[in-house]
Amino acid sequence: MVFLDLTDDLNTLYRDGTFDLDAWKAWADKTLPELRDLCFADLEESLGKGLSWEDDYLPVLNGLTERPDKVEHIRQSFSAVCTDLEESIRETFGRVPDALVCLYPGLCNGAGWATEVDGKDAVLLGIEKIVELDWCGKDDMTGLVVHELGHLYQKQFGILERPYDKPEDAFLWQLFTEGVAMVFEQAVQNDPSYYHQDRDGWKDWCDRHVKEIASDFAKDLPGMTGSNQRYFGDWVSYQGQPDTGYYLGARVARFALERAPFDDLIIWTVAEVRDAFRAFLAEL
Repeated sequence: MVFLDLTDDLNTLYRDGTFDLDAWKAWADKTLPELRDLCFADLEESLGKGLSWEDDYLPVLNGLTERPDKVEHIRQSFSAVCTDLEESIRETFGRVPDALVCLYPGLCNGAGWATEVDGKDAVLLGIEKIVELDWCGKDDMTGLVVHELGHLYQKQFGILERPYDKPEDAFLWQLFTEGVAMVFEQAVQNDPSYYHQDRDGWKDWCDRHVKEIASDFAKDLPGMTGSNQRYFGDWVSYQGQPDTGYYLGARVARFALERAPFDDLIIWTVAEVRDAFRAFLAEL
């Protein structure tokens, strides 16, 4: 794995304390040229779902200049994670995904994002979103990085993408792959109850409402779309709680691990995932 901190030039992205999109474009062109188109495509997709550049994006981007202490904390945490992460993953799983791991200033594309840059699998860590979510410590950073590496582990050693017979299968598959990544994350952290999303009683709430979350997810599936789903992302909520899909996915993946080892799980078909989810619901 290769680790890159690309946040040295953050001040050049601002004019009088306000984020300058043209300055960001120039920075992206000279740093990682493919990053510009990648981030813009994701931005346009999100804006197409009703989010606002002025109301939803600029406040987060401008927040970087307001909390230099958080920025420095994140950079220190990233440096600390780089030191021994590869060894920890190898000790846990016996092999390590080949990946470029970058801490970078993005366009609110996500705190953690598993994608491809210049033909190489990459984990992109958007420092502006990490500041917003206050995931600044080493444990937070480890969780973020390892979760996305969990997706790349499934991509490189299993099957991360599957064709769908029905639109609802896309969200069931997302539940499964996020659950696999959560279990991967928990294994590297050596804590099966670990969730980097756990803030202000989030996990305790999810523990108490797991049956309700699972039941509602199943009921929502037939009509679920990118614009009405309420389980994945800090910008949506289920009964006031974000990211409940990650919690539910981890519970389903752990249920599946009772039937198959991890390296078999990552090659499951959509049909096998559907059967496991139905069995999970039946046993709640």
